[in-house]
Amino acid sequence: MRSKILLLLLTFCLSDISLWAQEQKPNFIIILADDLGFADLSLNGSKQIPTPHIDRLAENGINFTNGYVSGPVCSPSRAGLLTGRNQVTFGHDNNLSSVQPGFDEEYNGLPLTETTIATRLKKLGYATGLIGKWHLGELPKFHPLQRGFDEMWGYTGGGHDYFSSKPDGKGYQCPIECNYKTPQPITYITDDKGDECVDFIRRHKEEPFFLYASFNAPHAPMQAMEADLELFQHIADKKRRTYCAMVHRLDVNVGRIMQTLEENGLAENTLVVFLSDNGGPCDSNGSINAPFNGQKGILLEGGIHVPFVMSWKGKLPAGLSYENPVISLDLAATFFELAGGEKTPYVKFDGVNLVPFLLNENAGEPHEFFNWRFTISAAIRQGNWKLVRLPDRLPMLFDLSKDISEQNNVALDHLDITRTLLKKLGDWDVSLPHPVFLEGPQWRVRQLHLYDEKYQLSQPE
Repeated sequence: MRSKILLLLLTFCLSDISLWAQEQKPNFIIILADDLGFADLSLNGSKQIPTPHIDRLAENGINFTNGYVSGPVCSPSRAGLLTGRNQVTFGHDNNLSSVQPGFDEEYNGLPLTETTIATRLKKLGYATGLIGKWHLGELPKFHPLQRGFDEMWGYTGGGHDYFSSKPDGKGYQCPIECNYKTPQPITYITDDKGDECVDFIRRHKEEPFFLYASFNAPHAPMQAMEADLELFQHIADKKRRTYCAMVHRLDVNVGRIMQTLEENGLAENTLVVFLSDNGGPCDSNGSINAPFNGQKGILLEGGIHVPFVMSWKGKLPAGLSYENPVISLDLAATFFELAGGEKTPYVKFDGVNLVPFLLNENAGEPHEFFNWRFTISAAIRQGNWKLVRLPDRLPMLFDLSKDISEQNNVALDHLDITRTLLKKLGDWDVSLPHPVFLEGPQWRVRQLHLYDEKYQLSQPE
């Protein structure tokens, strides 16, 4: 009799533990690379840069082969990522820079009308942390600690020196900000960010957390550690060699984050996403976006089609290549619903929860079409058709199913599709608000120039 009672008690306890586990909120980590070329992961065929830790994320999860971001440069892309809304719908159309004549400094940041996923998750009981780059406004009201983040170690600008900072420094030499300790001197900032990510996970392992691991590698300045440069000494071009070393060090720290999850028993309750904020700026950091044409700053595939991996051990399929187009806007919606949030008329996302599609609970495609606008350019993708509109030439139309490198403009061969997509894109465009800030006019000239450059469309040996 006694043994039966003990068995019943044990069964009840196990059932209770199982129920608790089912109700436990998942953790979320976004690992964001900065200016990473699509071709520059061994996952995507790189023969020069082994990235075993990022590759392992895909082996244990899902590689989105048609993964996009909502903007081709840093600040707009991050505004979309963190709000789950296309940033041009709230005027964040440009990259953040100095305030242009006629514009108000008080609006030079992520508009206060918008709610970040950090704010939404914080209200749902999450500890929230930003490690690294912000680039969504430098005034106090735009500060990450005012936009949903409990903790911050990093900087509010668009980049940083990898080896040093100054107490009174500006720009890339600005001091590191931290609200939970006195920040340590910089050693190599990619490693320092890795240290802080590991520390954040360990400190918050007993509660649900959202970690925004916002690396600046391999964004300029092009600076690498000597030991990492030695690994790529066979690469003759100095810029490319430095770039490869920077990507290698990023990969090492992705591995450290994943190892910390395993060591603390968190791997099966943590959804991890790795992506880049935009395509690689081939002309400035030595990146390669092959097989895609274009680069950071423009709306050809090389500017917006990025490495995009999602992993959740035991919850999502492992080793899956998902071909339907997805976008960074989907992450906020996915996290919000998985955390138990409920959509209301006041909770709006332009992205969707991807999980039902990945688990075959929804057999359709997440999106029928995507729209992009960036200063003087705009684009639309519907199915395999993609149209790009510029101010100085006829529209460009590409059939991505046959021409992933966007080499053959077939706009005049398919006038009906060209007209339909132009009308759809135009109707959306004129419905948008004015930008709330502008970058300098010189960037418009540079953007047009980038559409006429020749880009490497194959992997180097």
